[in-house]
Amino acid sequence: MTLLIRNVQILGSERKLPDRFDVFVNGDKIAAIGRFPGKSADEIIEGQEMFLAPGFIDVDTESDHYLSVFSNPSQEDFIKQGVTSIIGGMCGASLAPLLYGSLEALEEWTRIAEVNVDWHTMDEFSKVLEKIPRGVNFATLVGHTTIRQAIIGRKPRDLTKNELKVFVEILNRALEEGGWGLSTGLGYAQSRDVPYAEISALATIVKKVDGVYATHLRSETIALKEAVDETLRLVREVGVKTLISHFMPTYGYEDAYKNVLDRIHNLPNADDVQYSVYPFSTRILKLYTFLPAWAQKENLDVMNMSLQDEWLRSKILKELPAVDPKHFVVAQAPGNEALVGYTLFDLKKMFSLKSFGEALMKLMLTTKLQAIIFYENVNFDLVREALKSRHSLVASNAASFKLNPRRKILKPERATSTFTKFLSMVQNDNLMSIDEAIKKITFEPARKFNLINRGLIKEGYFADLVVFKGDQVNFVVVNGRLAVKNGEFTGVLNGRFLRFKA
Repeated sequence: MTLLIRNVQILGSERKLPDRFDVFVNGDKIAAIGRFPGKSADEIIEGQEMFLAPGFIDVDTESDHYLSVFSNPSQEDFIKQGVTSIIGGMCGASLAPLLYGSLEALEEWTRIAEVNVDWHTMDEFSKVLEKIPRGVNFATLVGHTTIRQAIIGRKPRDLTKNELKVFVEILNRALEEGGWGLSTGLGYAQSRDVPYAEISALATIVKKVDGVYATHLRSETIALKEAVDETLRLVREVGVKTLISHFMPTYGYEDAYKNVLDRIHNLPNADDVQYSVYPFSTRILKLYTFLPAWAQKENLDVMNMSLQDEWLRSKILKELPAVDPKHFVVAQAPGNEALVGYTLFDLKKMFSLKSFGEALMKLMLTTKLQAIIFYENVNFDLVREALKSRHSLVASNAASFKLNPRRKILKPERATSTFTKFLSMVQNDNLMSIDEAIKKITFEPARKFNLINRGLIKEGYFADLVVFKGDQVNFVVVNGRLAVKNGEFTGVLNGRFLRFKA
């Protein structure tokens, strides 16, 4: 299969190229870059007045958490916005390794019974995924919570020396078999009290293979400074390449965010610590994260038991946070789909309750804490500042899934337009130069994660390519095959499972 892209302005090459050039693709690689007026190919794209860039790389996705890497292998939401590679295994939860074939670490995101698990190791998992045609390239970190729960069960406690030794052996094998690093979900109930010494020991293993450590901070609000201090300490003491996942400024905590942002930006080496940001003001939150911190313990079963206790429920109700009821929207409510799309303001009225706190408690009880919430609480002006930094990478922190007529779910804007929104901001709001922007979503993430022969338009590199104009993606090529043509998905599934090679 050959492909010729004519007369495009190339972005994301090693050197500055003339305004209009051609790119010839043979098989899955870029074969030649130049001017080829008489050359023919199986497919020809006329790229007048359009840009050609390497395929965009989304460094923080949740398609594995929602199991849509199985139910929606095309990942059409991502590919139509120019994303050709996605990274999963974030926030401490990954699909491998599974010591006992259990996906319990994912039950907060989705219905884990929907997938028949027939793998345990990272190698076995990769072979399962390699058999499924997919639209984009997929790489995964190793989930800290996934392994930890398999070793000690769902009740959090410190690991013994022998248990930590077992953890190290499992992590080593998973990295040898293709995992790209380790992720932690320190902001979630199961991992909030994990000691620093444990994280440091595991990060040292990741450092040895030049992998990436990605962390969901212990706090994004009141203890933000302490959470970032811990991460910077790890970088200083261990030297592991670190990514702070979905590092977003919360209303009411802007000063703390600006202070830690300045500290990160003043680090001498941008490669030491980077953070991912999405260009939107709405978070996707698990309902239980609205509980008081002391009530977020162990797992959903234990938290629901607390809600059933009359005395504890009364105490929780008094300590529920004040939320903006019109910007709190139910996005998913398994078993209670009729509630999807309603705001907390609507629910208070629907249930004839006296306060928004009571409406929030009613939702918790009705859904057994399994609802997913869209909550607009992000300061977008600070997001702009964060995006400008050389320390920031762009990520959707979302999943690509098909809407099911039998299950009402709201699809987040982040899943469908993170990268096109970023391109729009770059070209319409003077956020940065287009060259800097393309580097931020191609070369920089490829370098961070050691995605070999990707992230640049260069002869011999994989032909993951995007042809776009403004914020409109017109053509997308994945490993040499045309996956989007004139803005529409072609149905071609040419993505690959990417294994890390130390």
